[in-house]
Amino acid sequence: MWATAVVAAIGALWCVAYLRAGLGPEAYGYVVVPAGGLLATACGYDLIRRTPDLDPVAARFWRAMLLAAGSLTIGYAWLAVDMFTHLDQVRTRNMPAPAAAFAAIGFLLAIYAVARVPVVAAGGAERWRMVLDRMITFLGCAAVAWYLGLAPMLSAREPWSAQATLLIGLGLLVAVGAATKVSFLDGSPVDRVAIRFIAAAGGVPAGGVAVLAVQFGYIATVPAQAIVMPLAPLLFTLGVAAQRRARRAPARNRVLFPYLAMLLVDVPLIAVAFGAPLRPPVRVVLIVAVAVSALVMVRQYLAYAENARLLRNARLQEERLQYEVSHDGLTGLANRALFRERLTAALPLRASVLLIDLDDFKAVNDLLGHGVGDQLLISVARRLRTEVGDSGLPARVGGDEFAVLLTGPDPEGLAQRLVEALSQPISEHRLLIQASIGVAVSAPGDTLDSVLRDADVAMYTAKQRGKAGFVRYVDGMGEPVLDHMQLGGELRRALDDDEFRVVYQPIVRLDDHRLIGVEALVRWHHPARGVVGPNEFIAAAERTGLIVPLGRFVLRETCRQAAAWLAEFGPDALLEAGLNVSARQLHDPDFVRDVAGALADSGLPCDRLVLEVTESAVLCGQQVSRALYELDRMGIRLALDDFGTGESSLSLLRAFPAAIVKLDKSFVDGIEIDDGRPAAVDARQAVARAVIQLANAFGLATVAEGIECPEQVTALRELGYTLGQGYHLAEPTSADGIARLLAGQQPAAPEEIAGRLS
Repeated sequence: MWATAVVAAIGALWCVAYLRAGLGPEAYGYVVVPAGGLLATACGYDLIRRTPDLDPVAARFWRAMLLAAGSLTIGYAWLAVDMFTHLDQVRTRNMPAPAAAFAAIGFLLAIYAVARVPVVAAGGAERWRMVLDRMITFLGCAAVAWYLGLAPMLSAREPWSAQATLLIGLGLLVAVGAATKVSFLDGSPVDRVAIRFIAAAGGVPAGGVAVLAVQFGYIATVPAQAIVMPLAPLLFTLGVAAQRRARRAPARNRVLFPYLAMLLVDVPLIAVAFGAPLRPPVRVVLIVAVAVSALVMVRQYLAYAENARLLRNARLQEERLQYEVSHDGLTGLANRALFRERLTAALPLRASVLLIDLDDFKAVNDLLGHGVGDQLLISVARRLRTEVGDSGLPARVGGDEFAVLLTGPDPEGLAQRLVEALSQPISEHRLLIQASIGVAVSAPGDTLDSVLRDADVAMYTAKQRGKAGFVRYVDGMGEPVLDHMQLGGELRRALDDDEFRVVYQPIVRLDDHRLIGVEALVRWHHPARGVVGPNEFIAAAERTGLIVPLGRFVLRETCRQAAAWLAEFGPDALLEAGLNVSARQLHDPDFVRDVAGALADSGLPCDRLVLEVTESAVLCGQQVSRALYELDRMGIRLALDDFGTGESSLSLLRAFPAAIVKLDKSFVDGIEIDDGRPAAVDARQAVARAVIQLANAFGLATVAEGIECPEQVTALRELGYTLGQGYHLAEPTSADGIARLLAGQQPAAPEEIAGRLS
């Protein structure tokens, strides 16, 4: 690059010396261009050879430019040799045809290289808009180049040769093409600045030579050859240097370029308006201006059509977003936000709200999967639309919770129709599903939240009354529900304040009343209400999810205490320590890990822990089943609690990894009574006999629950039961009470026996 600059500077200095002092023959001026071209060609070759990581697209461009520079150098070297050979004809001799051919090929290769540079990728209408933009830009720049460059040469006092005119035209074409192309590059591997230098290398010398030719005629040949044209190799090497430092830059705003091209077309028109003669070259510009205007009109039409399409899409997108924001994605019903908005607007009128909750929907997801559950929700939504029709707005306001806003009369009639419609087989799986519905009617002064709260209270009351029905809210209905909710808050506080205690009900042998195990029970020591039994708070704990941390506390305390008894009284003192486990706990993914942690921390052997599970909990899905089998593999014994009260007891014994069966208290009550109704007694005894026979057949231990008198013990022993628990045998007691019982069962030490004998 620096060498090329030195050559250009030497040429300029010689030209000044020649014009002032006549230094040397005129032919010296023709040496500067091929000397600079040779250096520029070497520079391009060096770029390709020493840049192995050059992008293939950039390498292709610079290989073509290298060939262009080489061909131009050969052409102008041929011209220089020809001028030295004919020194006496320098001023009048035209460029030899072979030299002109090499130079023209060089310009054509440069045009080809620029044309092959990829522009911004686009498709569809955007591609056609870009084509129009490039055509407008090219024609605008070409019109100015024609008007200011070639046209004056063609009409000059001393017309130039066809070879010179052709080469200047090709140089201007390189400049116009490169200037147009550089505006439409987007992250191209060919550097944008490098292409600008290539545009300048074609345009600056060509434009300079054209101006000198028009102004000074043939006398301008020497400064053209020695000063202006050597700028082309120098600008070429600057482009190579820019490519070495290249970084891919995003395309800039191309919107303005077509309009700038129109302004360029207007330059000659303005000149004509101010008195310039309307010569044939100007007529060419007028034709180009008309073509550019037509292209701009087409471009504007495409832009208008695209804008119209974008506006339509924007409106559709806005409508779709508004729909998605206000409707449930699964069922297509209105969502909670839209429902609250419509209810707020309807409150000044007499509005009714029906809050619908699907009964036992969780079991569908657990047993059949969420896909079936989703299909069920879609089918429920379809039935809601059918039953509600145009008289109200159905909505999905929660997972399995729906609502209907009704502004017409008879909300109870609609509620009854919904209960009946939802009690029929539904969805493609023909499932039977029931719903509990709460109805609330707004009154003057009611707010949005108060109406929804009343409907929620009514729905909760419908569930408490047995589900599959509806209840209309009346004043005072919310107090029991509020008490229940407040109980949940107190449970949270009680857990934090350590108000729960574990008591233990002994499990004893029926023949000698020897304690062989315990069942852990939880009691709430309320600071104001005293000791609260589980019947008063377990349901609230289940509903609020607090049964999980509460169960974790009972588990860890039971394991700790049982391990302490074994350490104090020996490994044979206590065979089992059991506790009840709810379905909610078994659904907790951390439950098995919690059990393993409690056993590890306490040191209690796995086979001494018994987890009591009700039949309904066993049927609560795959998650529960996996947890139970994993616990069984750990060596923990599982007991079926309240056995005989469910509908699948026999099948459970085959499928469930139970080790113990506990006969429910309902089959023990009255088993000993003979009040003249032997059929009732025989029925109880038949169930108890069947249970123990099944247990024996499957190799399971049995425990009879709820024994309250000695006659029941006698009856159970006659049926084959050996273990039992109940208030007659032993009431639930503290850990210290169990310790005293275990101590009383310990065999006397040899010293104590000797003392008694003496």
